[in-house]
Amino acid sequence: MNVSMWVKALQVIPRLSKDEWNKLDVISKWLIITRSAVLLITFISAAIAGILAFREGKFDLGLWLAMTIGLMFAHATNNLLNDITDYRRGVDKDNYFRAQYGPQPLEHGLMTIKELSVYVVVTGLIAVACGLYLVYVRGAVTLALMAAGAFFVLFYTWPLKYIGLGELAVIIVWGPLMVGGGYFAVTGDWSWQVVIASLPYALGATTIIFGKHVDKYLDDKAKGIHTLPVIIGERAGRYAVLAMMALQYVFTIYLVITGYFSPILLVVLLALTAFPQVVPMYLNPKPKEMPKEYMMDIWPLWFVAAAFFHNKRFGLWYLLGMLVDAILRVAGVLH
Repeated sequence: MNVSMWVKALQVIPRLSKDEWNKLDVISKWLIITRSAVLLITFISAAIAGILAFREGKFDLGLWLAMTIGLMFAHATNNLLNDITDYRRGVDKDNYFRAQYGPQPLEHGLMTIKELSVYVVVTGLIAVACGLYLVYVRGAVTLALMAAGAFFVLFYTWPLKYIGLGELAVIIVWGPLMVGGGYFAVTGDWSWQVVIASLPYALGATTIIFGKHVDKYLDDKAKGIHTLPVIIGERAGRYAVLAMMALQYVFTIYLVITGYFSPILLVVLLALTAFPQVVPMYLNPKPKEMPKEYMMDIWPLWFVAAAFFHNKRFGLWYLLGMLVDAILRVAGVLH
């Protein structure tokens, strides 16, 4: 076991040589190739669903754990399939963006397709097992939600990402599907209010994929991958991310004004402290070379790194505000 590598892989995407890779244990390899550092995005969506269930007095730990593990392993499966699909289509050749910021197990010769496929099957089966358990408990609606999730896992990389629908898929998955569906899996109730409450964070998740696509705008344009930033242009893509960040706060304030949440949720405004660092980055094109003060471990991630930084701060404050609000409501302090 290499616990230190587990911790590192949960924080960043480590860059490794072939010799270093060969010395790793199977868990370290799984954490690295699934890009587990970004699975935090999915965990926060699952946590939001759990907090909202707790707030209504309907939280079930076993169902929440099954839902959370299922979602995170589904996300991990998608990341693995993304690497296989892009490798087979030749996308990651010639030092493509994906091959620059972390190990692409196939392109970098760390694994064979057969070896990586084993990881896909095991990871996917864990996700499916969790989903089938929830279907057994909750019935046909959960089966429909699981089928929708499977669709996005299997077809996000191709063709959705290639035709400008990848970004729309993200806002649907990390909002209505994960939070709304997760809430249903735990409580047995569907709530459109919960779906609306999912949108501030779902927008944040979308800024991350949008930022990533702006980062690789030129590469994608050259390879005929028509992400939304390629369709609308690099500058419009940057401004679209800033607009979505602003909408995260607009939707949060709306939820407070309408009374769904108490003013406690406005603690999320503390995430605006990320703006002085993030906004200037988005107002200008990406530097052609890494700035001297920038971290080498992150480069060439630029816009996506900024979006992840803001979304992590927003998501954690959003969770805290919701949790305090829920605790006070359950305690009878708020009504």
